[in-house]
Amino acid sequence: MSTLTQAELAALQSPLSNDCRVLYLLGLRVSANSATTSTAPVDYKQLLNLLNGDNKEEPYQRGRQINSLIKQLEQVGLVSLPVDLDIEHTINGKSLLLPLITEPKSDFEQLHQRHCSMHASWTPNKSLFEEMAALLGIIDKTYEDNDIGEFVAYWLGRPSSVFSEFQWTQKFANNIKRKRLASGYGSANTPTKIVGTQQVKVAAGIEADDNARKLVEKYAASKKS
Repeated sequence: MSTLTQAELAALQSPLSNDCRVLYLLGLRVSANSATTSTAPVDYKQLLNLLNGDNKEEPYQRGRQINSLIKQLEQVGLVSLPVDLDIEHTINGKSLLLPLITEPKSDFEQLHQRHCSMHASWTPNKSLFEEMAALLGIIDKTYEDNDIGEFVAYWLGRPSSVFSEFQWTQKFANNIKRKRLASGYGSANTPTKIVGTQQVKVAAGIEADDNARKLVEKYAASKKS
């Protein structure tokens, strides 16, 4: 049985009978498929024996008692019923779902698993770049082919450097931030202005509006004088 997740531990510590905990841990989870979160088919006889243990009075006699415990597990989120199951009827031989046995996965988990050296067709992962840009405080989250080309050209000269796809995009985001903080960002055709400590490209239309506003203010002031 795999290690309990934090979500499972929290749910098991909620107000539950110990019989519910035994049913979950030793009756359902022990044989569950962590990939699909499905349990093995419910076996009432096996579960009744498990719950009764060495109690000679055998308090558990019927499948509906198992169902009652499963209802409690469902209420705290440890068990989920497939849409075709009705807990008010027998579920003997049916599989349940244990939604908390797997930790929620990051959207970028696969990017951590694939490693490679730099190659000529490399491009940053757009979604990850935007998230990294937000974390790094990059104001202008756009980038151009030239930015990618310079980055790729630099690392092509270091073929022994192997990183995950996540790390490559992370490095690219850091490189963009350094460029924005450096002097000389932009060109004659793409004017920039300082926002905080970063240089940000200014859209021509916006700059024209600002200039027009200044001219109007100057003209209005001269008329008053």
